[in-house]
Amino acid sequence: MQYLYLGLAIICEVIATTALKSADGFTRLQPSLVVAVGYFAAFYMLSLALRSIPIGIAYAIWSGAGIVLISIVALLVHGQKLDVPALIGMGLIVAGVGVIQLFSRATV
Repeated sequence: MQYLYLGLAIICEVIATTALKSADGFTRLQPSLVVAVGYFAAFYMLSLALRSIPIGIAYAIWSGAGIVLISIVALLVHGQKLDVPALIGMGLIVAGVGVIQLFSRATV
C-alpha cells in the first residue's frame, strides 16, 4: 500500500508541476488551483508513504520518477525537447532508482 501512496504522490506532483507552467506566475486561476490542490495531494500522499518507506528511498523514487514523467509530459503538452545529454542523465537517474529497488536492503 505504501508504494501505491508514493505512486499517487508522484502523479499528483507531475500534474501540479505541469499546471505550474500554465499558471503563468499564478496569474491564471484554474491552473493555479490545480497547482495548489495537486501539491497538497502530493505531499499528503507522500506523508502516508513515509509511514513505512524510508525517507531517502521514497525521495529517490519520487525525484527519479518525477523527473522522467515531467519531462515526458513537458514534451507532449508544452513541446519541450530534450537533448542527448539530458536523456543520458535521466537514464542514469532511472538506473540509480533501479539499483536501490533491486539491491538495497534499506527498502521496505
